[in-house]
Amino acid sequence: MRRRRQAVPLDRDATGRYLPLLVAIMVYLAALALAGAMVASKLAARWDSGLSGAVTIQLPAAGADGDPAAEAVVALLRDTAGVTAVERLDTQDIAALLEPWLGDAGLTADLPLPGLIAVTVDADNPPDLNALRRAVLAVAPGSLVDDHQRWLGHLLDLTWAIEAMAIVVVALVVLAAAIMVAFVTRMGLAAHEQAIEVLHLIGAQDSYVARQFQGHALSLGLRGGLIGLLCALPTLYLGRHLLRQVDSGLLPEMQLLPHEWSLLVLLPVASALVAMTTARITVLRTLARMP
Repeated sequence: MRRRRQAVPLDRDATGRYLPLLVAIMVYLAALALAGAMVASKLAARWDSGLSGAVTIQLPAAGADGDPAAEAVVALLRDTAGVTAVERLDTQDIAALLEPWLGDAGLTADLPLPGLIAVTVDADNPPDLNALRRAVLAVAPGSLVDDHQRWLGHLLDLTWAIEAMAIVVVALVVLAAAIMVAFVTRMGLAAHEQAIEVLHLIGAQDSYVARQFQGHALSLGLRGGLIGLLCALPTLYLGRHLLRQVDSGLLPEMQLLPHEWSLLVLLPVASALVAMTTARITVLRTLARMP
């Protein structure tokens, strides 16, 4: 009869028990980093689409309702080639824009408010902004013509920085998980060196021993990844709740799409695969160096 091969009695010490906890912490951090990067990307896309092809003209406080200079600026804009729409905001609209920062108490009748004109330009044939600025200043001195590109550029730089940090965090998670799995695997090999030698004597190959360790690492990595993801979900829900409490149009809705959720769900699977691959490579390389 063919003798059944004995499985390697894998290490069950404190290090093996703590490995899922460490993997859970790293997957938790990776999930928060990815979610933050996706929310920041949504914020940048929202402002980019909202400000693309938009120009705001701010008139001095004297250029409020009924001011001839403001009427002249509106007439100038409507006659400018490349301008598709001109909307002059009244005092109530400007007060509504300032209310999130100043509140109702700060918007008194005596508070001088600047005049605002929202201009929509043709994206394919935009007007010359410098020429438009000079023309507006000639009609209404002290006015400010802003195409929001400088502010939007700073926002995009911040978004790219957040996304780069998320990539770095994920890379560190993979590296730290690989190091810990390799350390635990080598401890298991050292603890069961005699059993492995017996398996070699009865004809077991290195690949068979590697499968025992990689299966154990796969289980630990998947367990820790699931724990980390389950801990990240309440944190993300709390962050979404806090964003909803902020009454401001500046912050985006923390709503992830199905394909974005799929990236978070794949984190435990990725952690398990990294643990399994690292364990297999560690065992095969260690056994290859053994006499």
